[in-house]
Amino acid sequence: MNLKMRLRTVMALLTLFAFTANAQEAAPTMHLTLDKAIELALSENPTMKVAEKEIELKEVSKTEAWQNLLPTVSLTGSVTYNIKVAEIKTSMGSFKMGMDDSNTWNGALQVSLPLYAPAVYQTMSLTKSDLQLAVEKSRGSKIDLVNQVTKAYYQLMLAQDSYNVLNENYKLAETNFNIVNAMYEQGRVSEYDKISAEVQKNSAWPSVVSGKNAVEIAKLQLKVLMGITADIDLVIDDNLKNHEAEMTMAANNEIDLSNNSSLRQIDMQGELLGRQRKLMKTSYLPTLSLVGSYQYQSMSNTNWEINKFNWSNASSLTLSLNIPIFKASNQTQLKSNKIQQYQLAETRINTERMLGMQAQSYIDNMTKSAEQLQSNKNAVELAQKGLEISQKRYDVGRGTILELTNSQVSLTNVKLSYNNTIYDYLVAKSELNKVLGKE
Repeated sequence: MNLKMRLRTVMALLTLFAFTANAQEAAPTMHLTLDKAIELALSENPTMKVAEKEIELKEVSKTEAWQNLLPTVSLTGSVTYNIKVAEIKTSMGSFKMGMDDSNTWNGALQVSLPLYAPAVYQTMSLTKSDLQLAVEKSRGSKIDLVNQVTKAYYQLMLAQDSYNVLNENYKLAETNFNIVNAMYEQGRVSEYDKISAEVQKNSAWPSVVSGKNAVEIAKLQLKVLMGITADIDLVIDDNLKNHEAEMTMAANNEIDLSNNSSLRQIDMQGELLGRQRKLMKTSYLPTLSLVGSYQYQSMSNTNWEINKFNWSNASSLTLSLNIPIFKASNQTQLKSNKIQQYQLAETRINTERMLGMQAQSYIDNMTKSAEQLQSNKNAVELAQKGLEISQKRYDVGRGTILELTNSQVSLTNVKLSYNNTIYDYLVAKSELNKVLGKE
C-alpha cells in the first residue's frame, strides 16, 4: 500500500512539473520593431493618457468660459411665519408691516443676462491660450516618451549584441580549452597551458551571466515604457550593425530650435501671462447686465389652507451698470504679473542657450561616432585575423598560450567597442531629435 501511495505521489509530481513546463513554454512572445514599440507606448503608456485627459479638461474650461455669456435663470420660494411683524412709527402714527401670528408665501423667477462683461471676454481668450498650452505639453510628453522608448530599444539591442559577443567569447574559450586539454593529455603542451586555458574559460563565464541579466533588465525597462505586462517576452529581430548606414548622415544636422517643445511652452506661458494681464485690467472697466424678475406672493395668512390664500404678482426689469472706482489689490496684481513676465523672458533666453549647447554636443557626438566607426571595423577585422594567426601558431607549437588568450580578449573588446560606437550614435541622434522637437 505504501508503495502504491509513493508511486501516485511521484506521478502527481511529474504531472505538475509537466504542466508547469507547458505553462512556461506557452508564455506569449512579441516580435518587436522600433516603430511598433513607439506605437504601443503612445497608446498604452499612462503618461500619454494623462496628457489626453488634461486636454479634455481644458476643453471643458473653454466651454465653461463662453457659457458665462448665457442668461442665468433662478427660481426661489420661501415660507415665513411672522411671530411679530415689524412696525414703522412716524409723527403721523404707527404702521405694522403685516399681521402678527401669520405666514407669508413667496415665489420668484429671475433671469439675468450680461450685456457687457469684459472679464468674460478675456477669460474666453485665456482659456483658449490655456488649451493651446495643454496641447503643446501633450506634444512635449509624446516627444519625450518617444525618446525614452527609442533609447530603451537601442539599449536592449546593445545588451543583446553584447551578450552575443560575450557568449561567443566563452564558446571560443571553451573550444580552446578542449583543444589545449587534448594536447596536454597527448603530452604536447605543458600543464601551465592547460591551466591558463581553463582560467580563461572560467573567467569568461561571469561576463556571459552579467550580459544575460543586462538583456532581461533592458527588456523590463522597455516593457514599462510600453505599458505591457512583464510576462510577455520581447524578441527584437534586429542588431546594431543594421543601423550602420545611418551614421553617414551625422554632418547633415542643423540646429533649429523653433519646434522645441520647452521653448514653445515658454512662449505660450508668456502669451498666457499677457492674457492674464488683460483680464486683470478688466477690473477697471464697467459691466452692464439686464435682470428681469417675476414674483408671486401671499401675505398675512392666518391659516395654512393654500387654496384659500389671496395671491398677488409683481414683475420688474432692471438694467444694472457697475462702475469700479478703486481697488488697491488691482495695482499689486498687475505689478506681480509684470515681474513674472520678466522672469519668463530671462528663463527663455537661458533655456535657448542651454538647448543650443546640448544640440551641438549631440551633433559632435554623432560626428565623433561616425568617424570612429571605420576605425572600429578595421580593428575587428585585424583582431579576427590576429586570433586566427595566433591559433595556427599555437597549433604548430610556435606560439604561446598567452598570445592566444590575448588575441581572444582583444577580439572581444573591439567587438564590444564597435557595438558601443553605433549605440552612442543612435542615442545621440534620438536626443538631438528630442531637442529639435522632431516627432
